[in-house]
Amino acid sequence: MKSRITSNNPLVAASTIRARFAQAMSSMYRFEVPLYGTLVDMVQQINQRELDNHPELHHDLENTDSIQRISDERHGAIRLGKAEELFNMRRLFAVMGMFPVGYYDLTEAGIPVHSTAFRPVQLDQLNANPFRVFTSLLRLDLIPDQALRTRATELLGQRQIFTSGVLKLIETFEQQQGLYSDQVDHFIAEALETFRWHHHATVDLETYQLFLNSHRLIADIVCFHGPHINHLTPRTLNIDSAQQQMQSVGMQPKAIIEGPPRRSHPILLRQTSFRALDEEILFKSGDGEMQPGSHSARFGEIEQRGMALTPKGRKLYDQLLNEVRAAVPDSINHAAAYRTQLETSFQRFPDELDQIRRQGLAYFNYQIDISYQTDEFNDLSALIDQRIIQAYPITYEDFLPISAAGIFNSNLDQREAQSFSASPNQQAFERDLGCAVINEFDEYARIQQQSLQACLRQLGLDQAAQTLLIHQLESAEL
Repeated sequence: MKSRITSNNPLVAASTIRARFAQAMSSMYRFEVPLYGTLVDMVQQINQRELDNHPELHHDLENTDSIQRISDERHGAIRLGKAEELFNMRRLFAVMGMFPVGYYDLTEAGIPVHSTAFRPVQLDQLNANPFRVFTSLLRLDLIPDQALRTRATELLGQRQIFTSGVLKLIETFEQQQGLYSDQVDHFIAEALETFRWHHHATVDLETYQLFLNSHRLIADIVCFHGPHINHLTPRTLNIDSAQQQMQSVGMQPKAIIEGPPRRSHPILLRQTSFRALDEEILFKSGDGEMQPGSHSARFGEIEQRGMALTPKGRKLYDQLLNEVRAAVPDSINHAAAYRTQLETSFQRFPDELDQIRRQGLAYFNYQIDISYQTDEFNDLSALIDQRIIQAYPITYEDFLPISAAGIFNSNLDQREAQSFSASPNQQAFERDLGCAVINEFDEYARIQQQSLQACLRQLGLDQAAQTLLIHQLESAEL
């Protein structure tokens, strides 16, 4: 078979496919959930105001090649029901240069799923378009009722969430190692069908209620045609301002912002949302007619991203957050006390970039300013202090399981809250996925080390000197 690859007909870059698909999904979701459009417009206004009022923020974003991505940045979330769906979802996202990063066990937060995040991993790919999809797989083994578990298995076994067209195009991509322009158009149209909202359930109202009584998420996964996007999240540069403005545009925000408190130098991820919409659904009926009802699944979410933490920094973060949760376990009904405790506990996490870097708590992207001169090449901190090498925090591209659970649980009635024993099973998840997940810490460390090595090469240092300075960096992170 003659190749179609020519200078006039090249394969389309994965980042281009990803950007086009993200835009198409955003347009679809804006049509399906008009409040999402309101949310996006509000966030864009806040972001522009932040850039106008904080020139230093504008400068730092420009220097790290990330300013262009802010307005288009989104993450979505979907829930899958069986191994085959997860396996093929991995293949679908690979077409867009998105790979499974991280393993998240949500059972400890009372949610019977485990998850990964499909996203680009190279820094240039992230800056081109950082579209992410947090993807959860139902733990059928955690449905306590045997009859209900069997029924869920039967229902999931009967459904096909991918069109035959998109599966054929995925195969074509794997054979060609890419897609051509006309194939990309077809791929996006076919792939969107997997994530579209359907107003018809696949079960009757009685069956739906049985699953709902077990857990709202189980009903959402098992009783519908596919993994409709349950939220699509824009990135804000000031989530506290967004939280205040949500009510003014007709949204009821959750009581607290999930994640760390407000800081001069944000860390990890902060998230807020408005309550899930109660949407009309038609359920099957024994007489062949459809029976009206409703279902709550889709909600609006906003996020603010800070710097990625090293294992040392993440250990401190987890320790402080656990302290807060132990002191105020019910944040929904004691929001003010929770916020106060959060601020108090996190005073022990440094909020100066130099201290964060010197203590090895976060990852940094290093850039060189060759206009500066020095004879001291054996001390990394000295090179940074003299601004010969400049350190910019690397953005956290991933998720926090406790925060994700907090967002979801804020949309549950208290009577629906369930208790599961923490039961991570990464081996089973990776078996169903068809590959190992990428370790997010390794990715951040790789980006950091590559940026530092590039600086040291520009300074003309030999391999021994480079090794010495890289060791100084790694020692701080232990």
